[in-house]
Amino acid sequence: MSINVSLFDFDGTLTTRDTLLAFIRFAKGRRRLLCGLLLHLPMLLSMKLHLYPNGRAKERLFSFFFAGTTVAQFRQLCIAFAREHRHLLRPQGLETLEKAQSEGQMVFVVSASIETWVRPFFPQLPEGHVVGTQVEVINGRLTGRFATPNCYGPEKVRRIQPLLPPRHECHITAYGDSRGDQEMFNYAHQTFFQPFRTR
Repeated sequence: MSINVSLFDFDGTLTTRDTLLAFIRFAKGRRRLLCGLLLHLPMLLSMKLHLYPNGRAKERLFSFFFAGTTVAQFRQLCIAFAREHRHLLRPQGLETLEKAQSEGQMVFVVSASIETWVRPFFPQLPEGHVVGTQVEVINGRLTGRFATPNCYGPEKVRRIQPLLPPRHECHITAYGDSRGDQEMFNYAHQTFFQPFRTR
C-alpha cells in the first residue's frame, strides 16, 4: 500500500496573503515598514521585472529589519504574530489539512516564508513537518542572512525529499497557488492550484 502524503504551500494557499510584509508590519510598525520599502524600492522593482533574484531580495529586506535581533526576541515575535493573525488562514485550507492529518496522512507545510513564524500557525503538526526558509544565527543573534536557500521552486522539492519515503512508495498530493510551487507540483501525483479561494 502506498503512503498518502499531503504538501501544502503556505502564503496565498493556506493564507489569504503573503505573510512577509504582514510580519514586518507586526514587528516593526507600519511607518518603519513603509520607510524600509521605499529604501529598497529599486531592488523590489528589479525583482518584479525578474532582473534581481527573489531570494536575495527577500534576504536583504529581512536583514534590514531583523539583523541583530536575539533568537529569543524573534521567536517570541513569531509566536505572537501567529497567535494574533489566525484570521489570515483560509478556513477550507485548514480544514483540508486537518482532515488529511486525521486520516493518517503525512502532512507537511512547505513555505518560502521564514520557518520560525510559519511553525506556530500549525501546533498540530509534528516537529519537522513545517519546512521553510531558515535564518542564520551567530552568538544568539540573527545575522540577517538565510541559513538555507530561499525555500521556493526547486528548493521546495530538495527540502522535502529527504523527509519522505521513496516517491514510488507514496501518493503525494500538493496544494499551491503560484510559480514557486511548480516543481513541487511536478513531484506530486495529484495537484490543486489555488484550491481554497472562494469566489
